[in-house]
Amino acid sequence: MLKTLTVWNFALLEHVEINFDAGLNILTGETGAGKSILIDALGAVLGHRLSADVIRTGCDWLRVEAIFDISGEKRLHALLAEQAIDDEDDTLIVTRQIATKGKNVILVNGCHVTLSVLRAIGEFLVDIHGQHENLALTRSDNQFALLDGSDEGIPGLRASYAEAYRAWRDAAEALEETRSSANVSADRMDMLRWQAQEIGEANLQPHEDEELEAEINRLSNAERITENLGEADALLSGGGESEGILSEVGALQRRLAALRQFDKAFDDAAPMLEDAVCQLKEISYTVQNYRDSMDFDPERLDALQSRMDVIDKLERKYGASIEAVLVYRDEIEKEIESAENFDGRVAALEKKCAETEAEAKRRASLLTGRREKAAGALSAAIVEQLSALGMPDAKLSVVLSPSELSVRGADEIDLLFSANTGETEKPLSKVASGGELSRIALAIKAVAAAGDSVAQSMVFDEIDTGIGGRTAQMVAERIALVAARKQVLCITHLPQIACMADIHYYLEKSAKDGKTSTDVRALPPGERAKEIARMASGADATAASLTNAKEMIARAAETKKRLRAGRET
Repeated sequence: MLKTLTVWNFALLEHVEINFDAGLNILTGETGAGKSILIDALGAVLGHRLSADVIRTGCDWLRVEAIFDISGEKRLHALLAEQAIDDEDDTLIVTRQIATKGKNVILVNGCHVTLSVLRAIGEFLVDIHGQHENLALTRSDNQFALLDGSDEGIPGLRASYAEAYRAWRDAAEALEETRSSANVSADRMDMLRWQAQEIGEANLQPHEDEELEAEINRLSNAERITENLGEADALLSGGGESEGILSEVGALQRRLAALRQFDKAFDDAAPMLEDAVCQLKEISYTVQNYRDSMDFDPERLDALQSRMDVIDKLERKYGASIEAVLVYRDEIEKEIESAENFDGRVAALEKKCAETEAEAKRRASLLTGRREKAAGALSAAIVEQLSALGMPDAKLSVVLSPSELSVRGADEIDLLFSANTGETEKPLSKVASGGELSRIALAIKAVAAAGDSVAQSMVFDEIDTGIGGRTAQMVAERIALVAARKQVLCITHLPQIACMADIHYYLEKSAKDGKTSTDVRALPPGERAKEIARMASGADATAASLTNAKEMIARAAETKKRLRAGRET
């Protein structure tokens, strides 16, 4: 239930705070006073679209804050728990602020949330029926929502069907993709097989080209390598006129040994030189072993270069490296396999598609059966409410007809309506007048309010459009009946509805310092009678109009007492 709504800098609403109560909260005021603006502000904290254009002139931001009592709202508590939003005290505070520069801040109990999350939360908080919602009754998606929400068994069946429907659509898409992707011509198959054979016969190994290049480089430079090996060996071990580095270092070792006899300062030099001798000997062994193993084979070089020519050719045709050529080979082998196994895979997918379609149809049939049962009960309940709204001869039927499988099932839906005896029921969109649509909408809301499928707070924004006289009184009683079950906020221009208020708010527009703003205040009994007199007579209250207004309020109190007593019994 909505407890408090506070608005800053929202169009005409400079700063307004309203404390709502249970039952019927009526909002009245002159045309243009800002009643619908107030409902738009409420919509902002429910996730409705909000533009910086509605920021009050001269201000940089607007803010709307609403406080809700959510005790007993199990589904909402579960949603909040999913979003890690604390709600232990059964209070929900929703704040939305937008700046002229476009910055949008949404807080739910102090936690930042996205607009989509706010919308999901808002569906549990308030059901707003605006002036344009009557026409929404003619849309099939809203009609399905009405029917499916009227029976607690339907949502589970619809979820079960949706699962089977997705499985069928996935199977159908997989079948279509397979059929289109496997459409390979005979010429292409021959080419792919030839390419796979060419790459396969080469027997490529990863990084083989790097190893070949190293060996080719070594064999191509065998003469220079041999020459350098000989010179290196002579420098190390001696040869010709050279004594060799090792021989010279040996002489150096003997000199240092002699010096150590005279001065210990040379003690550290001897081990260092010993290490150098060991390393030089290792180098010498490496050079000699490499020279001894050196075997230049011109035929080996020719074979390696031929192998590199094969690899270069394949890389030019199929990829920049051996790895890329192997990846290409794997891809064409998969394509070949896919084409060769086409018939078997298509048969398997056709079988799966048929099985999932049959299961989807089975579950759709269960859903249709439950909907047909619910449609009869819903139609009867709406007709009962229409009779109480001054349409005793009206007929309204929720009619299902078979259709192809869709996301909603295997049903088409329509609301058929006739206002008078002897008239054939026809689609609601073709026969209902504006006033009739208003009453049908109210009848539907009255039926919905009797269950738990709608939010605990309902808003009627001028649902009384196009009606008057005795019908207005009947509409007032239906709204009062809804308010006996749910919290109702109602904008109205009809005194018959206003006098049913449990609390009456008056919106008044005024200008000060060149700026226009709207104030909202709860009317005490005396002022309330004056407002209803004004609404009834269209002029300043007279003694007669005040007396009539007080009588209307008294009769309304008796009517509400009777309606609530009837509900309790």
